[in-house]
Amino acid sequence: MELQTAGPVVLETLIAACSQNAEEMHPAEQRLKQWETQPGFYTILVSVLSDHSLDVNVRWLAVLYFKNGIDRYWRKTAPGAIPETEKTSLRTQLISKFNEPVDQIAVQIAVLIGKIARLDCPRHWPELMPTLLEAVKCKDTFIQHRSMLTLYHTIKGLASKRLAMDRKVFEEFTTNVFGFILTLWNSQMEEFLHSVDNAETLEHKQLFVLMAHSHLTLKVARKLCVFGFKDTSKNEHLASFLNMVFKRLKTMLDIKFALFQISNELQPKREKMIILLSKVLLDVQETYSHAYIPWIRESLELTVQYNFGEQRGLVFDRFTVNCFNLIRAILRSDAYRPAKVISETENPKIIEAYKTKAEFFTYNTLAEICKRIVSQYFLLSSEDLNCWDTSPEEYISDEGGDSWKFSLRPCTENLFLSLIKEYRSSLTPVVLEIIRECHGPIDPDDVTAVLRKDAVYNCVGLASFDLYDDVDFDQWFNTSLIQELKIKHSNYRIIRRRVIWLIGQWVGVKMSPNLRPALYENILPLLADTEDMVVRIEAADTLKTCVDDFEFKVESFLPYLESMFGLLFGLLRQVEECETKMHVLNVMSFVIERVGVEVRPHSHALIQYLPLLWQESEDHNMLRCAILTTLVHLVQGLGTLSVSMYNFLLPVIRLSTDVHAPPHVYLLEDGLLLWLATLHTCPTITMELLQLYTNMPELLELGSDTLRVCLKVIEAYLLLAPNEFIKMYNNSLLNSLVNMLPEMRSEGQVMVLKLVELVFKLFPSEGPQLFSPILHGCLEGMLDGEEIPMVMAMHISLLARTLLQNSEYFWSFLEQFAKSSNNQSNVILESYLSVWVERLDNITQSGRRKLSGLAVASLLTFDLRPVIDKFPDLINICVEVLHDVCNKQEDEEYSDCLVIADDVLELPEDALDTEHDKRKRNISKRDPVHSVSIKDYLMSQLQMLQTVKGTAEFDRIMATVDTEILAQLKEFIH
Repeated sequence: MELQTAGPVVLETLIAACSQNAEEMHPAEQRLKQWETQPGFYTILVSVLSDHSLDVNVRWLAVLYFKNGIDRYWRKTAPGAIPETEKTSLRTQLISKFNEPVDQIAVQIAVLIGKIARLDCPRHWPELMPTLLEAVKCKDTFIQHRSMLTLYHTIKGLASKRLAMDRKVFEEFTTNVFGFILTLWNSQMEEFLHSVDNAETLEHKQLFVLMAHSHLTLKVARKLCVFGFKDTSKNEHLASFLNMVFKRLKTMLDIKFALFQISNELQPKREKMIILLSKVLLDVQETYSHAYIPWIRESLELTVQYNFGEQRGLVFDRFTVNCFNLIRAILRSDAYRPAKVISETENPKIIEAYKTKAEFFTYNTLAEICKRIVSQYFLLSSEDLNCWDTSPEEYISDEGGDSWKFSLRPCTENLFLSLIKEYRSSLTPVVLEIIRECHGPIDPDDVTAVLRKDAVYNCVGLASFDLYDDVDFDQWFNTSLIQELKIKHSNYRIIRRRVIWLIGQWVGVKMSPNLRPALYENILPLLADTEDMVVRIEAADTLKTCVDDFEFKVESFLPYLESMFGLLFGLLRQVEECETKMHVLNVMSFVIERVGVEVRPHSHALIQYLPLLWQESEDHNMLRCAILTTLVHLVQGLGTLSVSMYNFLLPVIRLSTDVHAPPHVYLLEDGLLLWLATLHTCPTITMELLQLYTNMPELLELGSDTLRVCLKVIEAYLLLAPNEFIKMYNNSLLNSLVNMLPEMRSEGQVMVLKLVELVFKLFPSEGPQLFSPILHGCLEGMLDGEEIPMVMAMHISLLARTLLQNSEYFWSFLEQFAKSSNNQSNVILESYLSVWVERLDNITQSGRRKLSGLAVASLLTFDLRPVIDKFPDLINICVEVLHDVCNKQEDEEYSDCLVIADDVLELPEDALDTEHDKRKRNISKRDPVHSVSIKDYLMSQLQMLQTVKGTAEFDRIMATVDTEILAQLKEFIH
């Protein structure tokens, strides 16, 4: 690309790409995309973004295209990579000036320099760091800030590299520059604080600039500190930095009112600085736990002083969150916890940390912290109550995951749990005293008392496991909690919600199973549409906890099932948020799953509603996932009755498992489970259900993530409609399996071969012929010495089943294999038998060992040289299998324990068994492993051999067998 002629064209195209007119914008974007791999394109972009006279939007677009180009084309190995000569020129131009006037563009330029630095620095860009540090020392504060911004993003990129050599280079850089950065930050802070004291003579804008500069420098220092120190045991820089952080943190907290007098707009900047300072402490404690020990006491004192003391008014929520997380980290860190029995070899630093914690957390301190957590931090705020009234579904939404890192309430609850687990003996009496103070009835009109009680119950629920031995929950439930659930005052909704939550916390910890019916009775009115929405959703959660508990008994729940199901269904229809609908559906899924077939009489309303909900959730794939999960459990519960849902189910399955439909990314896993459940419960095949299989070949190509379920779906089809399925899809299935096997790991190969084994069971005559390519691979694998035992076991079993159930085809197949490998069939047979004998122990499953024994016994009457030569080994196999599967009866006779008697097969079938289970049992009736006694079969084969060969020849052949083996054989078949 000629720069002189192309530059104006690129600029015009960038201008067009910024247009609001789609007819201009889209062609321009296409042209820019075509130029991404053209030499000189990025040089033009640098010229455009560096020209401050151009429109900001055009420059912004240029920097974005450049940044994206680094990700795609900067590496040497990338297709269409930027030429090295151009990259050298680009690097020089990017750090020639630090005078970008637009903040947003300056940030993007700094980010793209950081991206290049991560790839090229220091080997291909040795001048970057010296240039940046020189610019940072500039007297011009604007250039200093822009260069510091670039330095920050450069360090951020370099710090993310993890190779040992890269880490070493970064550590050396940190050693060289950290002192300078620290001095610069300290001087900036001193200048800012001095300016605050003399604010009357300064413009407020100067204070903003000073604060911004010091904040950015601290961000650089934080990155260097966390990622740039290797040995922190005697690191003076780290100690100096932490001392400064604590000093500045207290100063920034204490100047709150001074800044208010200057300008309220400075408060957000102050809070950002305080948050960053507290993040430094969190990072250092996590990264350098032992090095942080000298600052444990100061951290604890700072937190208690500002968050639990009289100076609490100086703090704000995000700072409190960081402080509480710092205490929690100190409490939970293994680096500060010695062994139960302290020995002389214990690390002195660990003992020092332990003593520091023990000296600080006295009984009085713990009691005061605990009481303040309950009385101050657990109380619902006016904002909470307002959210409860205006957006109940938003209020009740679960703050799970990592919310404790950012939100005050989950963070405080985590701190409380950490304290009570670490100091249970000290805090248990305190918690019990708090409970006693709030145990009695309260006036519902006294909102303060209501909130106080709510906070106390929150405390008791969180600490349920730790209060197990100290609270008689059954008595409390019977005497107080049930009564509180019945108080219908509007203010008391807070207590009703907390009580039902509290019961959910204790139900799996210490609540007698005989109280469950009383609990179900009290949940019912809390789910009614006359109840507060937050209480209803909380009651549904508690119901899920009860149903999901180990001691849940379906029998005690059945009297309430119909009412409970109807109320949950009503709640599902009335909630509006997608997340809440998922939540309630999840509860219903648990109920359906646990009650199983008992759901059948109560499912009609849900069957009618789910199609409507599916339509409404077209743009909410996660809600559709929840619907699919509910459908899986519903189909399993309905059993054969789920046929009535096929008009809805089958299109849902088709959409969810169609790789060409965009939603499949979200729905595939649950859609496959629904497909499987539908097949398992289907009484007879339908053409619509059979046609769903057209989605399967492309699913098999996706690989291992869904392979197991896909193969189970195919197995279900084979058992449900073997003739119809094989007739329609044999070629498709064979092609899929043949293409998959070479690329699969051993576990995948075994799954595929088990599926082929099922085909051979269902079609003893046709199966081996239909799947001859796979059978060919099995024999080839045996003769080549397959190394994986479980794969070899499947190879042996498939060939053995073919020999046993279709011997005519087996010999024909052996002949064809010999021809294809330019060998004699006798040679192939001899090699095959040798491997079979040597690798029989690869087979560990008793049924497959018996199958080998039966197949070997079938060979004994064949007058073939390899069989005669291997006769002693074949008898040895038979005797081994007899030992595996035969048990001695009371009459001293041996019987085959794998043979299933007819009366056993005709036993009444369990109502919980699916149609699929019944079909599997039926196929067992026809399987020689379960229908033929190997003892009797072997005896008949030997008798036939004696008849064919004559007694003299038979005795000669038997004489070749080891005498001990013969003795064992006679014991079985005497």
